[in-house]
Amino acid sequence: MATPVDPNSLAFLLADSRSTPMHVGALQLFEPPTGAGPDFGRELYEQLRDVPEVAPLFRRYPQRRLASAGLWVWRQDDELDVDYHVRRSALPGPGRIRELLELVSQLHGTRLASDRPMWECHVIEGLADGRVALYTKVHHSLIDGVSAMRLLHRVLSPDPDERGMLPPWAARPQRPAPEPTPAPERPTPLGAARQALDAAGDVAGDLAGVVASDVARLPAVLARTLTRSVRGQAGPISLRAPDSVLNRRISAARRFAADDFALDRIRQVSTATGTTINDVVLAMCGGALRRYLLDLGALPSEPLVAMCPVSLHTSGSGRREGGNAIGSVMVQLATEVDDPTERLARISASMTDAKQALSVMTPAQVLAMSGLGVSPILLTTLVHGPFRLPFNVTISNVPGPRRRMYLNGAEMVGMYPVSIPFHGQGLNITCTSYDDQLGFGLTGCRRTVPHLQRLLGDLADELTDLEKAAR
Repeated sequence: MATPVDPNSLAFLLADSRSTPMHVGALQLFEPPTGAGPDFGRELYEQLRDVPEVAPLFRRYPQRRLASAGLWVWRQDDELDVDYHVRRSALPGPGRIRELLELVSQLHGTRLASDRPMWECHVIEGLADGRVALYTKVHHSLIDGVSAMRLLHRVLSPDPDERGMLPPWAARPQRPAPEPTPAPERPTPLGAARQALDAAGDVAGDLAGVVASDVARLPAVLARTLTRSVRGQAGPISLRAPDSVLNRRISAARRFAADDFALDRIRQVSTATGTTINDVVLAMCGGALRRYLLDLGALPSEPLVAMCPVSLHTSGSGRREGGNAIGSVMVQLATEVDDPTERLARISASMTDAKQALSVMTPAQVLAMSGLGVSPILLTTLVHGPFRLPFNVTISNVPGPRRRMYLNGAEMVGMYPVSIPFHGQGLNITCTSYDDQLGFGLTGCRRTVPHLQRLLGDLADELTDLEKAAR
């Protein structure tokens, strides 16, 4: 049975191309359990491959046919070939992290086939220290970062002795139906019909009221948002950003770099300065980009603007798998400022301002404004024209597990997001918290962002300077 593709997911399908594949990924490092033999990697691969049944989310693929009136719909692949999607790879010698990141760079630059369910998992062996890596990529039309993290939580266990954990793509056993409650006094057929009509009317009235209210207020919300943008205040829309070497048309080749930073170090800066952890992360990124562009002799005189995705998943949406529920805010990174303390203060004030702007909008209005804010991405991807994006870099912070996690006894010792560069947006910075670490994943166009790995050293230097300034 076909189901329509929602507008957010459709945007990622339309933007997908050879040079801009629209999949997100994750690199995880696992320490084999005590007593594991030399075949641990093969055994892990077989555990991930040999699942009794694949979940519906991971069996669907997009299709556009006359039968669907030319609209994009999701169809289920009833003959899914798991061997195609779950693969086993080996690193060349000497098996360093450098070789691992190079392989992930190559895998991430390869487009997913749209005539199959759009996901892959690679079990990577050959690291000199005996660890095994998993690189997984899923098309962004299927799932956003927060949904992916929820799936990851469900797959891993805090118990090192637990076995039989199923991968994200495995169908879960159906939960037992709740015990039936005693039936109330049976109404007459006429009374039952009247109750059903009343209930349906109430629900329809509530929904219509919400939709009508959101639509009626959109012009005022748009006017207020644009006014903020003209004044240079943070919000879902940015009207301009300086031109930089990061903002060119990109090629298909990717480069990926990753590293960990102790969360306690970032938390101490946050506490000492009265800012949030996310403010400190943005200040690290702003300072690192300033150093990087200065080294290239290409630092703009105006501040770079970051597009920061914001999750709109509510606490009640945890049962929903897949899809996209994300808004965005545009934040100036104060890259023209040399002093790290002043840069952090400006970014913190900008983020506080942005949160205030979003707090008076409904989730539907945030989605609408964010859609307008990021719509130039689709335009630059579909049309080969002289379009400039009104922001320079995407920076995202996705919360992860807060304690040590295991996959069938193998301890996860590292987790790094691998994300999406766009035309006019050659660099993506995404970080994920895990236990006491914050893992940064830098994904860039190999041609547009030279020497990407230098940014890791710049991030480390910037955190050190923030710590010194906060003392």
